[in-house]
Amino acid sequence: MSGEKNYSPHQQKIIKRYYENRDAIGLQRAQELVTELYLAEGKKREKVWDSLCNHLTKAGVPKSQIDHLREQDDASLVAKMLTDRV
Repeated sequence: MSGEKNYSPHQQKIIKRYYENRDAIGLQRAQELVTELYLAEGKKREKVWDSLCNHLTKAGVPKSQIDHLREQDDASLVAKMLTDRV
C-alpha cells in the first residue's frame, strides 16, 4: 500500500470547494462560537476560546489580532471584529 488515496472526480470537487471556501467556513463557525463565548464560564470558556482561535486562524485573522482578542476576553470585541470582516 502506498498510502495515497484515490478520490473519485466527485470527491475531488468536494475537497477542492472545501479548501476554496475554508476562510468562509472558519468565519461562519467563529460567528457561532461568539454566542457560546457570551454564555461560557470557567473551563468551558477556555475550550470555546481554543476553538474560536482555531477558526479565526482558518478565517485568515492575523495571530497578533487573535492573541489581543483572547487577552481582552471580551466576546463583544470578537463579535465587532467579525461583523467588520463580513
